Amino acid sequence: SVVGIWASASRRKATILPGDGDDDDNGQFDEDTSPGIQTGPFTQVSRLGMPLINEVIIPLGKKDVWNMVNPRFDSQFLQYYQTPELQKLLPILYPGVFPNLAGYSKPRADLVAILLTGIPSGIVPGFQNFTGSVQADYLRLNMAVPPNTGSPNRLGLIAGDAAGFPNGRRVGDDVIDIEVRAIAGVTLPLVDQSFTPDGAAALVGDGVDSNPIQPPNTSPFLTVFPYLPHPVPGYEHSHDS
Repeated sequence: SVVGIWASASRRKATILPGDGDDDDNGQFDEDTSPGIQTGPFTQVSRLGMPLINEVIIPLGKKDVWNMVNPRFDSQFLQYYQTPELQKLLPILYPGVFPNLAGYSKPRADLVAILLTGIPSGIVPGFQNFTGSVQADYLRLNMAVPPNTGSPNRLGLIAGDAAGFPNGRRVGDDVIDIEVRAIAGVTLPLVDQSFTPDGAAALVGDGVDSNPIQPPNTSPFLTVFPYLPHPVPGYEHSHDS
């Protein structure tokens, strides 16, 4: 009942640009303003499964390589999941706030499970979205878990809402806060009970915590596809009173 989903974008390998010059041999300069011709086979230039992997987990020098390969080859990036750069940066950015995280040196088996294989049975009571031993960046969904239409939590699984991210991705899930808090250590006790998360690990985030899937809300999500309401028009602005 678990599915893994990813998407990619591809473009032609070559662009033949227009040429300027005296194309008709009349002694006049001819400017070619055509956009050029796309030719050659299609090649993958970007992909997406779980959010923020290329932005947060994969280092700068590997981003293009990551974008061009199929997820089934993601084991080559394992070290960046086991020792994410953000884990090292948080204690530097906030001195004295993440002492337990700063002292943790083991590979992050929790992040490997959440982001690369899916969570096996026995880690989170009553839940799993494991897709096998192949390490791959998929957005995984256990379709046997019923939707939470009554009281969905923007923090999804880390807040006890098994219908939310990283079990699929609802439009109201705060994926940035969830992933940053996981990297900060809130999910580490699932695989290493000797670790105690720092108090700030459950508080860190992007500072944008509005939750349109819970009231009060002036522009609720739709109940049918495409689920997102009309965007706020950019030419109107109401100042705060």
